[in-house]
Amino acid sequence: MVGGDNIAAVFVEPAAGSFGCLPPPKGYLDRIREICDANGILLVFDEVITGWGRMGAPFGAQKFGVTPDIMTMAKAITNGAQPLGAVVARQDIYDTITDAGPAKGIEFFHGYTYSAHPASCAAGLAMMDLFEKEDLIGRSAAMAPYFEQAVHSLRDLPCVVDIRNIGMMAAVELSTAGQNPGARGHEAQKALYDANLNLKSTGDSLILAPPFIAEKAHIDRITDTIRKVLSKF
Repeated sequence: MVGGDNIAAVFVEPAAGSFGCLPPPKGYLDRIREICDANGILLVFDEVITGWGRMGAPFGAQKFGVTPDIMTMAKAITNGAQPLGAVVARQDIYDTITDAGPAKGIEFFHGYTYSAHPASCAAGLAMMDLFEKEDLIGRSAAMAPYFEQAVHSLRDLPCVVDIRNIGMMAAVELSTAGQNPGARGHEAQKALYDANLNLKSTGDSLILAPPFIAEKAHIDRITDTIRKVLSKF
């Protein structure tokens, strides 16, 4: 039986990334928040992709104005230079766990082999300094409209069936053209790699996630390369 008494938490990406850049419908996250609150269910945001400025805001939570109970994060926290992930939680969740533990035990214990690895932590601290010093989240927000316009300029290509974007993330979905799902996306990814553009394909969707230091000339080069390659599909 499914119900509030049988569900501890709901995990959701504020905007699905690896599935092919799927922004949530308007009010979707707000409604999930309402349902969780009404049934005593924790809401967990997976911000591994959407966090640290990809949405043009610090996290998807700020972008959509919905506050989760727990949030996970990784990737841009070290710019991918070192493996590092982090979890943050509401104070009352922290207190509930620590108050139920040993009187002198480790608080909110995370018992993993590579926890608090010094090189990864140093990379994370350095990255946060750069985020502040170079205003990378502000740069992401400022570039997002130009990125959106550039990506959607590809909609006239015959092989393109859909284009989706939010912040500095987008997906260009290709028609299958009678092939097995994912085959054409894989072919396009290889052709783009040979043309000096390395991006990810999920099924038949090509996912674009430029760095926040990207300038307009870089965005133009990305879309020009995609146009030249896809025009042959």
